[in-house]
Amino acid sequence: MSVLSGKNILLGVTAGIAAYKSAFLVRLLIKNGANVKVVMTPSAKEFVTPLTLSTLSKNEVYSSFTKEDDDNAQWNNHVDLALWANLIIIAPATANTMSKMANGTCDNLLLAVYLSAKCPVYYAPAMDLDMYKHPTTLHSFEKLENFGNIQIPAVDGELASGLVGPGRMAEPEAIISFLENDILDKLPLKGKKILITAGPTFEAIDPVRFVGNHSSGKMGYAIAEEAASLGAQVTLVSGPVNLTITNSFVKVINVTSAKEMYTETHNYFGECDIAILSAAVADFSPKEKALQKIKKKEDTLIIEFEKTKDILASLGEIKKDKFLVGFALETENELENAKTKLKKKNLDLIVLNSLNDKGAGFKTNTNKVTLISKDNKIYPFEVKPKREVAIDILQHIIKQIYA
Repeated sequence: MSVLSGKNILLGVTAGIAAYKSAFLVRLLIKNGANVKVVMTPSAKEFVTPLTLSTLSKNEVYSSFTKEDDDNAQWNNHVDLALWANLIIIAPATANTMSKMANGTCDNLLLAVYLSAKCPVYYAPAMDLDMYKHPTTLHSFEKLENFGNIQIPAVDGELASGLVGPGRMAEPEAIISFLENDILDKLPLKGKKILITAGPTFEAIDPVRFVGNHSSGKMGYAIAEEAASLGAQVTLVSGPVNLTITNSFVKVINVTSAKEMYTETHNYFGECDIAILSAAVADFSPKEKALQKIKKKEDTLIIEFEKTKDILASLGEIKKDKFLVGFALETENELENAKTKLKKKNLDLIVLNSLNDKGAGFKTNTNKVTLISKDNKIYPFEVKPKREVAIDILQHIIKQIYA
């Protein structure tokens, strides 16, 4: 899956002959899973039609501050468009548009969006050879770079004038590759291997029955997805859940019992940099598993249980320089119990949930956590969707490992 998948990308199209390539660029962005909106300068419509780009992007194309052919003259809000975008690409970027970007000129909707942007802005220059080499263009390049804009370099080739040299806009495939590589290079967890456990374990009583818990795995799966989106290579050891992973950078290892989770977690722990153990692992397992279904012969049934191996503690004993995160689900004396677990199991961070908090715990789509670091600093958070909780946890880990 492309790193562009799920991103909101605003494509700015300006008035150059290379504008015809914008149709192919939109198609590739959509193919890579991005959501695309297009803003055109008025003159760009002479090179490629809004209908073409609207059809390919599956969104309205914007080119003026008000909706055209609309008696009510509704405003196209440039601020909303800028805030919607996770990144902006201006391709082609003509000498005229780049000069305006560099000098703060705002005489069309695209430039207003650009000046309102809070996200990364990429631009792909496209012009003839002499224009490309002109001192004013080189000055625009320098100013745009100083502003933090990212140039997708033009390439050598045959230009519209018949001249051969730099100034030809990068091909759409090259633009996609540039974006993916640039984004990946800047992701905070790039190159990190993260091991995550999630879900419950089921401990067999007989071939039909088991002892389990109510864990849905949603928290661990959310952490796995977010960690992968931040550039990590993720191994997810999952108990039995009804969830799927959409990110191809997550490798899922399915297990059922605590013993299987122990084995697989230890198999992958040696190669990881960070381990986040969010699974609700059974503390006890039936000492004897019946080979046949137990019949209802008596009014009572006595099953002898034995302790399972403590996965988190066993990893804490061998972790060395790895960053180890545990979870604590408590119903009483929450902070004290979590701090004890943090120290006893040699963790770097513990994530505390309380079943007493509304919106927290098993099966919900939200969670309320308190993070406790190795130095006993406490970081409480409000109730949030589990995806946002995952981000909070990972951002805290990132700050710790890069401190």
